[in-house]
Amino acid sequence: MLLEHPAVDDVAVVGVPDPAAGEVPKAYVVTGQPVAADDLIKWVAARVAPYKKLRAVEFVETVPRSPSGKILRRLLRSAGAGNGGATTTTGRSVP
Repeated sequence: MLLEHPAVDDVAVVGVPDPAAGEVPKAYVVTGQPVAADDLIKWVAARVAPYKKLRAVEFVETVPRSPSGKILRRLLRSAGAGNGGATTTTGRSVP
């Protein structure tokens, strides 16, 4: 659904560990236009059930994919595990 946002070119959403909830959704987003993480979180929140709301957004250059086109979620999880950003949002805008 996040691909429907006009500023989003590609996206992958994975569950990341959270001390309070166990696991929360985090989006890895490739943008084509400037957009703030908070704007994307609010946009999704207006369209999904509360338990499906994004808790974090990270802007990336590309979403890793296998040769057959499947998203390599394990790479995103391992890359995101080191920054502890599961419960915070990336509030920067990207050009």
